[in-house]
Amino acid sequence: NSHFPPRVASRNTMRSLRELARLATRASSLASRAPAGAPPAIASRTRVFTMSSPAAEEVDAYKVGDSTNIKWHEGSVDASTREKALNQKGCVLWFTGLSGSGKSTVAYTLEHALFQRGKIAQVLDGDNIRHGLNSNLGFSAADREENIRRIGEVGKLFADSGMITLISFISPYRADRQKVRERVGDGKFVEVYMKIPLAVCEERDPKGLYKAARAGKIKGFTGIDDPYEEPLNAEIVMEVAKEGGDGTLAPPEKMAAAIIDVLEKKGFLTA
Repeated sequence: NSHFPPRVASRNTMRSLRELARLATRASSLASRAPAGAPPAIASRTRVFTMSSPAAEEVDAYKVGDSTNIKWHEGSVDASTREKALNQKGCVLWFTGLSGSGKSTVAYTLEHALFQRGKIAQVLDGDNIRHGLNSNLGFSAADREENIRRIGEVGKLFADSGMITLISFISPYRADRQKVRERVGDGKFVEVYMKIPLAVCEERDPKGLYKAARAGKIKGFTGIDDPYEEPLNAEIVMEVAKEGGDGTLAPPEKMAAAIIDVLEKKGFLTA
């Protein structure tokens, strides 16, 4: 309250103290009139105004990264309880593939299809995340690694809350994807590989990025002058239709339906 004149600030302080005293007196009066064995709700009103001394116990803390004295605080609502409330199991579907392979299109189509079935899902898109959480990262190998680490941690939080989490990131490096799998837990991590050839992605080029990369305007572009390491054992693989060899993809609705079949078989759509 430094912007008030001293006299006004003093009057405001005294008024606040009188209000606190009046509330404390009222709470004390209510507690004293409560009969023996009264419901906890009445007695609990006094807790707001009661300060207790810290317990004299040894702190079980340890070092985490560059921080010290960090201790995991376990909540009273576990993952199983959350999943039962939502009637679904939390998981991470990790869409990986070259730029232009259709990752986000399929992810958003799947999100819509899941909502139509009464399920709660959320897409975390690579471009969107770089507008906020990862806006301070570039495209060096180290920044790409941190980009995936951060979204992996966010995905784990979402999955632990019971959310069907759809993460759409190029995520070119196999080791980075494996680290996320280990953090989320192998049973909750489903890798979806959009196995679309570079030639098809480059021909589609919805954002004009391949053209810019070929012209040297973009450096370190995945598939052109930076590698993409294909998944070795993805749970789901989406490929260009082989019939006719015209490089066409199945409609995203059909691909989303195929993924829902996998989710059902794995038991993620009930709890």
